[in-house]
Amino acid sequence: MCGIAGFVDSNGGFQGGSEAATALVGSMCDVIRHRGPDDEGVYVGEGAALGMRRLSIIDLATGHQPIHNEDRTVWVVFNGEIYNYRELRSELAGAGHSFYTSTDTETIVHAYEQWGDGAFDRLRGMFGIALWDRRTRTLLLARDRVGIKPLHYAQSGGRLVFGSEIKSILASGAIVPTLDPAGLDHYLSFLYAPRDASIFAGIRKLPPGHLLRWSEGRVSVESYWTLSADESFSGSAEDAAAALSDVLARAVRAHMVSDVPIGAFLSGGVDSSLVVGLMAQASPRPIKTFSIGFDEPEFDELDAARRVARHFGTDHHELVVQPDAVSILDDLVEHFDEPFGDASAIPTWYVSRMAGQRVKVVLSGDGGDELFGGYDRYVPHPRVASFDRLAGRAGRRIASVVWPWLPHGAKGKNFLRHASRDPRGRYLDSITFFQSDEKDSLLSADVKRRLRGDVESTLARRFDGLTNLPWASQLMHFDFETYLPEDILTKVDRMSMAHSIESRVPLLDHEVVTFAASLPSALKVRKQVLKQAASGILPADVLGRRKQGFGVPVGVWFRGRLREVFGDILQSARTRQRGYFETRFVDRIVADHLSGRRDHTLRLWLLLMFELWHRRYLDGPGVPVFRSARAFELSGRSFPSDANRVPQMAKRAG
Repeated sequence: MCGIAGFVDSNGGFQGGSEAATALVGSMCDVIRHRGPDDEGVYVGEGAALGMRRLSIIDLATGHQPIHNEDRTVWVVFNGEIYNYRELRSELAGAGHSFYTSTDTETIVHAYEQWGDGAFDRLRGMFGIALWDRRTRTLLLARDRVGIKPLHYAQSGGRLVFGSEIKSILASGAIVPTLDPAGLDHYLSFLYAPRDASIFAGIRKLPPGHLLRWSEGRVSVESYWTLSADESFSGSAEDAAAALSDVLARAVRAHMVSDVPIGAFLSGGVDSSLVVGLMAQASPRPIKTFSIGFDEPEFDELDAARRVARHFGTDHHELVVQPDAVSILDDLVEHFDEPFGDASAIPTWYVSRMAGQRVKVVLSGDGGDELFGGYDRYVPHPRVASFDRLAGRAGRRIASVVWPWLPHGAKGKNFLRHASRDPRGRYLDSITFFQSDEKDSLLSADVKRRLRGDVESTLARRFDGLTNLPWASQLMHFDFETYLPEDILTKVDRMSMAHSIESRVPLLDHEVVTFAASLPSALKVRKQVLKQAASGILPADVLGRRKQGFGVPVGVWFRGRLREVFGDILQSARTRQRGYFETRFVDRIVADHLSGRRDHTLRLWLLLMFELWHRRYLDGPGVPVFRSARAFELSGRSFPSDANRVPQMAKRAG
């Protein structure tokens, strides 16, 4: 719906007065204009400044933000949509609250007046909210349960700054952009920065389902919602499918509420096809659908998408992405703010651009794999199962001794490393891109000295509260809390908002999520219950089609016409002399990849995106970048890079 930004100051006022505060929050909003090109609004008063850029979706005439209550003591700016706002509005009006708009945003103000902090758990939707209570001088930041909408914050000198995107925080000048080595470590392992931190020292993400409270300079962060770990559903598979059908139909209808044109992303897989089918049932007009394809057949899904579009009579649009897609890399870096290693951002950029020329809202099928067991990794790999059966614990012990002695690239090394681990370790191994031994060879001594702890062990602790669940359910919960918000939802939010369209995810509606969590894993793995629920809507060939991840043929591209990208960037003097990576290791994997000896597509993509990010956010005009990390004065967990500079603002397949 929009982007929000602002700050609060414990000094009770602003240096330079309200005009300076208005100008500052205005500049924080200017850098996220793409999130809301239709309108801008600012509130400044008594130590708080709230700003927003609006993409008008609901109540086009009177939905201007910030929104206030009757006596103007509570103010709110809001990014997202509240799908049950009409029901809440009716209840709140009955309790005596007066409304001056028809927008869902005003519902948040009065819900807070009525229920305090408990208001956020009553909201059904996607949201990043900033609410200022003048009476108590308290700022509340709230993020939706799943993490569909982003929210970042930082503290500096008694001031807390926040924004939908990190670029707003950098534009505030409160934080000097410096690299956090722990963020780099996490990125190299998992494609993205940590769930509650970032690649920048001092800038944090508010985790999904959490509430931040700021009062007179004191900050607390607490959870207001967690995914249930109680699989309480006791009916039959048929009962589950029937109930799920009803829940999904209600969710899709709720997500179609809009005062502007609406469409859908369509890949041809079960999830997006089901969303399109339910939209077609609920709409009196043909649904606009948008699909992306590639010239490489193993990555192309256009035929499948066309069949679904014909079946439901949609107004279908498609595009074949060519290797010149790399020309948009600078745009990707700008809109993610952090290095982002999932190359499926490329087709997501293009399908969003295509959709943005025709609609302002799209629905997608994201979330189905994590909720309903769609990834192959949720079932035991046959080769690993055979190893356990034949070799047992003794085999694991032998593997743990042998694999570290094998050279990089040796046949069988990766399998032995994987087989030597316990179930948690195996799962993390399967989703890790630079393994710990590879990072030991990749990272320079300067970087390794400043790392605190093992990122994989830290992430493994997320399993601790799930031990009562079957293993497959533990994995779905783990991905729901990590990979889904930090990779999938981040990608879709940034790429859709880059083209000023709102992406909605009905499969992650609160009611759908709650129902899915109640189902036993035996009904969910390989999407059994979801496919059964969809059997009366989707053609048999869609339901029976082999799953194809939203992959990108970057490996093919980089071995062909685009291979010079690696030489020009990863092996340039500018990159080599930063001091983060050992050049011999980088040279070896580049040579292995280009020769065809090994496929290092994702590893090289990770390094490429990190370097491009560094050039945009940490390299300043006139600042020499040909220097080693040893030249920096290092302290704590961060690398101060170009410390006095004003920041420039200009798939993993399942």
